[in-house]
Amino acid sequence: MTANTSELGAEVLLHHRTSSESPYPKVLADIYDPAYNMVIWERELNHDLYSSVEELFDKAQSLNVEGSVTPDSALSFLLEKLDGFENVNTLSLEIAELVAMFCCLFDLKRAGLRLTMLGHAMCPKFHVDRVPCRLVTTFYNSGTEWLPHNVVDRSKLGHGSGGLNDDESGIYPSSSAIRQMKAGDVALLKGELWEGNENAGLVHRSPALKSGEKRLLLTLDFIG
Repeated sequence: MTANTSELGAEVLLHHRTSSESPYPKVLADIYDPAYNMVIWERELNHDLYSSVEELFDKAQSLNVEGSVTPDSALSFLLEKLDGFENVNTLSLEIAELVAMFCCLFDLKRAGLRLTMLGHAMCPKFHVDRVPCRLVTTFYNSGTEWLPHNVVDRSKLGHGSGGLNDDESGIYPSSSAIRQMKAGDVALLKGELWEGNENAGLVHRSPALKSGEKRLLLTLDFIG
């Protein structure tokens, strides 16, 4: 009886994953709650940060910064990689602070950093990540799109889509189910490798961009 009750409880939880959203950074700690497969720190980019990002967009035709960083090395790493661009100190300091928060939250010595300027949807179809957890934030233009756990038909992920587009595969009931982060929001997305979150990784995709549009995306991942 106990085992059956436990299994039933796990099954109920699996179908009731949800998101936790707040304008306060302390919401990020909610990622440890099994009920959530996504948390969002809802925030606006301040003027100095937005100006720093805009200036980078004015000067850079493309950008792809990748590396393994620690909370102590992140700032110098970014300043070196962005050398030659003006007014990047504010953006670099902001990212270094996010690295420190990410590593502290998950007790990590280092994180995998990727800062990319994208002119197309990098992952245009809804999918899940085979990682424990990933930090995602967009500094410029459209943010990541995602689906609440309870509306997803997970049988339509990957090959289950039959090669059809998301709007044809039946992975969501209607386009009104799609939610989207805004520029500035900082999210933690639980993946399939988070213990206890198997078959419940957050379903998300890159937003479609119009011709000539670009977005600046930062992701942080576990290393080791």
